[in-house]
Amino acid sequence: MATLASIRSNCRKVLCIGRNYADHVKELNNQRPKQPFFFLKPPSSILLPDEGPVLRPKGVNLHFEIELGLVIGNTVRDLDENDEGWQSAIEQYLLTIDMTGRNVQEEAKKKGLPWSIAKGFDTFLPVAGPISKSTITDPHNIEIYLKVNGETKQEDSTELMLFRIPRQLSDISKTMTLEKGDIVLTGTPKGVGTVVSGDVMECGIRVGGKELEEATMRIEIKDRDGPYEYAET
Repeated sequence: MATLASIRSNCRKVLCIGRNYADHVKELNNQRPKQPFFFLKPPSSILLPDEGPVLRPKGVNLHFEIELGLVIGNTVRDLDENDEGWQSAIEQYLLTIDMTGRNVQEEAKKKGLPWSIAKGFDTFLPVAGPISKSTITDPHNIEIYLKVNGETKQEDSTELMLFRIPRQLSDISKTMTLEKGDIVLTGTPKGVGTVVSGDVMECGIRVGGKELEEATMRIEIKDRDGPYEYAET
């Protein structure tokens, strides 16, 4: 099985499915999508478990979003969502946190601008794993959770996805080719919220009620030094 370091080095793009859990759509006052939509995060945002904290840029309202991640195992084009062999497109799984500059994203949404800055800062994609397909035999029947300072904030089953993984891969691959090593984030459940410097996030995956040791993550938040400071566009 590939290591997290090799997964990052081989990743050419990270594709993120938006608004894929109904209660999360409601909590951010968004409109429920009629079909899957996705956005991109740069591979440079990937943060491995031993690389330190998530860094909050100045002026950014930093939110967490726990998600199941897929590592693509081969070239995928025009996948039929009814193809029973859709799991052959997946090499292994990850637990991920899609860190988001919420105020940056909200401004972009209001003005019709891209979300890239809100999603793409360095350290904005902590990952844990990898998790084998033999461990997660049904990715639509696992529990993902995230705690902040010991308090559970997100905890839901992936069975609540509005669009299941075959549909996600189908719609993405009809638009752009999925390549070996690409990562797909499958959406976040309800409970997203703010973290600040000094907070500690802990998250994991449960399969059949059992915690997966390889999918646990503990990561701190620190303020980022440097010249960047959020200002209205």
